[in-house]
Amino acid sequence: MSNPNQPARRGRWERYKVTGPFSPQDLAGLWGAIAGVVLLAVLLGWALDMKGGVVIVAAIPFISSWFDSKRILFQFDAAGVRVGNTILPWNDVTQFVVAMPPNGEHSLIGARLRQGATLPVGAEVPPAHPAMPASLYVAVQHQKFDLTKMVNKARKYAPSHIQIVVAEPSGERVAS
Repeated sequence: MSNPNQPARRGRWERYKVTGPFSPQDLAGLWGAIAGVVLLAVLLGWALDMKGGVVIVAAIPFISSWFDSKRILFQFDAAGVRVGNTILPWNDVTQFVVAMPPNGEHSLIGARLRQGATLPVGAEVPPAHPAMPASLYVAVQHQKFDLTKMVNKARKYAPSHIQIVVAEPSGERVAS
């Protein structure tokens, strides 16, 4: 049964995400996975007289999903919030905090947790940053981050209790 106070969550594609740059290791892994699938398709085609294209088509979504998940720095969607490698349920998050340090090449995006919420086991907490008041955050490239898009996506399908706050040297303000 749907909750009338919750916005309708229509699907996986309705999300906000910020990705990091392509790393040489991830690109090597991607091309290695593609080469492995093609080799497997050729071997199955030869050994089982099976169409190799079936294997390739079946494997592409898994390879694409794996590669995409390696690059995601920050994301929120119907399932919850991801900050770095830490996945949080919506009911543990109260605010997204955005900081744009002066003379920095990165923006910082973080999440504040509700009182009493604990981080999942194995969560990586970065060292404190003077411009970021939230303890769980990631650094993203300025050109990859769009505050307006983030606010619009949050209004569209994030739970209504979530606020987006911009931390500035003069204090914090709610993003609009």
